[in-house]
Amino acid sequence: MQQAVSELAPSIGVAQACRVLGVPRAQYYRALQPRPTQPVQAPGVAATARSPRALCPAERNAILALLNSERFVDLSPREIYATLLDEGVYVCSWPTMYRILREQGQTRRRRALVQGSAYTKPELLATAPRELWSWDITKLKGPATWTYYYLYVIIDVYSRYVVGWMIAEREAAELAEALIAERGIREQIAPQQLTIHADRGAAMTSKTVAQLLSDLGVAKTHSRPSVSNDNPYSEAQFKTLKYHPSYPARFGSLLDARVWAREFFPWYNQAHHHTALGLLTPAMVHQGEVATVLAARGAVMEQAYRAHPERFVRGAPQPSAPAVAVWINPPTNAPAAPSSVVACGGADSPESDGTRAAVKGGTARATLDGRAGDGYAAAGRPTPGNNTATHPK
Repeated sequence: MQQAVSELAPSIGVAQACRVLGVPRAQYYRALQPRPTQPVQAPGVAATARSPRALCPAERNAILALLNSERFVDLSPREIYATLLDEGVYVCSWPTMYRILREQGQTRRRRALVQGSAYTKPELLATAPRELWSWDITKLKGPATWTYYYLYVIIDVYSRYVVGWMIAEREAAELAEALIAERGIREQIAPQQLTIHADRGAAMTSKTVAQLLSDLGVAKTHSRPSVSNDNPYSEAQFKTLKYHPSYPARFGSLLDARVWAREFFPWYNQAHHHTALGLLTPAMVHQGEVATVLAARGAVMEQAYRAHPERFVRGAPQPSAPAVAVWINPPTNAPAAPSSVVACGGADSPESDGTRAAVKGGTARATLDGRAGDGYAAAGRPTPGNNTATHPK
């Protein structure tokens, strides 16, 4: 058929001849191409296909010896390639040099690299108030550009209750130490009862705070570097704070910021109905009032259902309850937290001698906000008209 196509093609064309004879044109053209000659193999030697452009074994061995020579052993193939070109010598391209070295297993790094520390993902669980606290520091814009005030906030992860807060002109470990120590006394934290979680800021990882927590018998954990999800409850609280309608674009002074905070935090704890808490306030959960409040809400819903049952297509409504367990980074095999009503509010323990000793050893002075009742109004100086509590040196 190939011969017939060749005889018919001059008169009617290759395409028409292939169509008439039923021969694919690709097959016809492929048959016209000359076949490469096969090299003669020595008896007993297996035939291997090799490109005519490939370097022979002797050339490859010579290039490998050149790369490993005393002159070039510490240089990269690119450097060797450029150096040889400047000297008027061309042996092969630098990608070919890399291929030759790769075949010999010589492409790994010769110098030791700094290995980053392996950080374990924190997996923390709270099933009652006063078991797990989270604290962080955020900046508040001052009256001028590059002027900031620093807001310290400690939040109870289970109840979302702001345990303590403080606004200062600087971020310092000794101020955080005073706030944590005073809050431990106010909340009657016993040794080995509490875990405090924070990110890896300078104040959070300082030795001052670490020694205080050790004296208090409080465990501490830290977020992984550059992972904001490891401290979600503090971040969420800061968003609620900065998106509040009363939050100004800038604060006129440090006193202005403290006055605003004394109104915001009581609202957040006492009046803000938190969605994650079943629309309870943080104070209700933190003070163990969940069962009482849910019973009262259930009675109201039952009365509404009896008055108009046709309006409730899914049956009698039930009040929402906070979760039984609150996690920071729950493990993969952690069971889902049921939504049933649970008794909240950890048992308060009496003030321990270890807590007293740790507070007496503090070196910072701070002023307690008497009106807010649960936070610091100043750091380093008393505020007129407020009850002051200073830590003796």
